[in-house]
Amino acid sequence: MTQTSREEKKAKVIEVLNKARAMELHAIGQYMNQHYALDDMDFGELAAQMKLIAIDEMRHAEMFAERVKELGGEPTTEPADNVERGQAVDVIFGFDTELEDGALAEYNAFLAVCLACGDSLSAKLFDDVIDEEQAHYNYFDNVAGHIKTLGAAYLAQKAGTSSATGLNTQGFVARKSTPPPA
Repeated sequence: MTQTSREEKKAKVIEVLNKARAMELHAIGQYMNQHYALDDMDFGELAAQMKLIAIDEMRHAEMFAERVKELGGEPTTEPADNVERGQAVDVIFGFDTELEDGALAEYNAFLAVCLACGDSLSAKLFDDVIDEEQAHYNYFDNVAGHIKTLGAAYLAQKAGTSSATGLNTQGFVARKSTPPPA
């Protein structure tokens, strides 16, 4: 394999890593905006989970940036899209389900690019992030389903709950995999 071919492959990997980073930057802004809105609407429990998912996305964005730097590239600072503002609570979770579904499709394609370019480390990174994005998708889809099926009764149960996530926020996925303190 020629040096040019290796550099071209590395450039393709950096490109997909930066596309993923831009998607994560968008998700961070979107989910934090929704976190604030849900908290303002007094749906504290839903707001707290949204914040934890945003923290997961922050971690993903950082991991993609670190890998880009390892490969000699410059991490993007531009989000992939603009934040949708002013969403009603009955819209938020279906919207986010679609966002995560799109990310899963893109990240699987990006993983394939990494494998085709012979970069198993970047492919593993995508594989790990895909697992966490699937957990986000499942949560959003579950809540959207409850809102669609149960409507006001489900939302009434969530109204007035605490949005506290504590000082040591680990993110949604990390919190789910760590046993509670004894």
